[in-house]
Amino acid sequence: MIKLKETSAVAQLRLPTLTGCTLRALPPVRITSIAPYPGQMDALRAHLGGFPAPGEVVTLQGTDLVWAGRDLAFAFGADLPDGLDAFCALCDQSDGWCGFALEGAGAGALLARRLPFDLREMTAPASARSVLDHLPVLVVRRSSDRFEIWVWRSMVQSALARL
Repeated sequence: MIKLKETSAVAQLRLPTLTGCTLRALPPVRITSIAPYPGQMDALRAHLGGFPAPGEVVTLQGTDLVWAGRDLAFAFGADLPDGLDAFCALCDQSDGWCGFALEGAGAGALLARRLPFDLREMTAPASARSVLDHLPVLVVRRSSDRFEIWVWRSMVQSALARL
């Protein structure tokens, strides 16, 4: 019988050395997409206790809900409350994404050259769907000098080359 072993998308990759900031791979985390059914947003907010508006990051009961697009949030972390499937479509995204933490005094300056929006308008905690050069990314600003960059697992090497 074949025994499979879980590995990170960056396990065999060498992370680039950057000036003025540090780049490190984030450990795998459970990611669930939450997409409200038409007309169910208010009921979903009531059931969850909130839902992120565009660009927001909301922490509810130990789970970060990160705005990830129009009527879409990603839940990072713990289990979600029971009964959510009555109000929204839920999909496990954990295996499809890979995250990096970029932190340090030069992190904002490095990303400012690669992202097509003004990072100064993004006050922590906040999120944005964008492109890193031409690669789709989810950027989460955790503090003034700490960013999380989430990319599709299949595009990890390309994202590292851009950084």
